[in-house]
Amino acid sequence: MSFFKAVWVILHKDLLNEKRTFVTLGSMLVFALIVILIFLFAFNLAAGLRQETACGVIWVTLCFSGTLSLERSMALERESDGLDGLMLAPHDHTVIFTAKVLSNWLFMLLTAVIVIAAYALFGNVALFSPGFMGVILLGTLGYILIGTLVETLNIQIKSHGHLLSVLLFPLLIPLIMAAVNASALTLNGADPLGLRTWLGVLAGYDLLFLAAGIMLYDKILEE
Repeated sequence: MSFFKAVWVILHKDLLNEKRTFVTLGSMLVFALIVILIFLFAFNLAAGLRQETACGVIWVTLCFSGTLSLERSMALERESDGLDGLMLAPHDHTVIFTAKVLSNWLFMLLTAVIVIAAYALFGNVALFSPGFMGVILLGTLGYILIGTLVETLNIQIKSHGHLLSVLLFPLLIPLIMAAVNASALTLNGADPLGLRTWLGVLAGYDLLFLAAGIMLYDKILEE
């Protein structure tokens, strides 16, 4: 079986499970929308402040809702011993890493679109722009790459969720700083040099943890 076909088989399995239960995406959406609505209506900010704080609120919401996707994705494999079965399949373990990254990234992107739409609608601010969507793509990919590595390690040492937040969020600090600053610059349309700098940080972060996943995932699974 080719690499891409093997990735598709695992990805299709995850998407089919989600279609049947709607547990992962449903919990992410409910959590994210509650956070957005609480922020908008509890603080009752003026339109200018809602625009200025949008990037920070959206990225914090995505980070916390993303942990639900990561934990649920690997919990299903743990509960059914599915990870052991995937490891016995005749393919490189990078296939598992790639498929898990793609499925979790898809869930996070769908959540991001709905969160941005909800914030724009209820906050009466304009948020949709090609530049901002590009930052969302880069930022969520980096989040999922490192999150998949950490959650797989979490499964292997049987800590059942405690290690994810302890290790994940400190590692995300450069990503969140770059994503929030790049998002603000794309929406405000200022400082193109600063925007290129932050986009470079995001792209570098993605490449770094993509390489780490390719090199380390086998060792993590074999622990």
